[in-house]
Amino acid sequence: MVKQVWPAVHDWIWALYIIAPIYCTNGAPVLFGGGRPIDSGRYLADGERIFGDHKTVRGLVSGLLVGVVVGLFEAYFFSAELFLLAVLASLGALAGDLAGAFVKRRLRIKPGRPLPLVDQLDFVVVAILFLLPAFNLSLATILIVLVATPPVHVLTNLGAYALGLKRNYW
Repeated sequence: MVKQVWPAVHDWIWALYIIAPIYCTNGAPVLFGGGRPIDSGRYLADGERIFGDHKTVRGLVSGLLVGVVVGLFEAYFFSAELFLLAVLASLGALAGDLAGAFVKRRLRIKPGRPLPLVDQLDFVVVAILFLLPAFNLSLATILIVLVATPPVHVLTNLGAYALGLKRNYW
């Protein structure tokens, strides 16, 4: 018997089902964000903002709406259970992005400045954590998502920068 080392096709398919709402949710605020900051300009005892000006109510709502729309498409074309997956993944992606911003403020890293790996993985790691109670994801599926995300994140940020959608390339 030959032990399979490469992930099975279903692991790659599940990774795509997971990646679609996460990436779309994470990218939506770049297109639709702006406006009132989620933290309303509040500071914590450390003298730093809670999240900063880059995390806005409109960005949060647009991210969730885009993730839900992706979930509707996945549910319609593939399986009804994917709607729940998309909603949980979208909520997790948004929570992860906020957690990353919170950590960056505590480290006194200004909004828009890079924090390698945290910037590329915060939203994905928390989204996966949101999915685990409801979905039995294989380790291979999780690893595909985690390994694919940093290069995709860097490339999409470069593209958004080149198109004038972002002020920096990271």
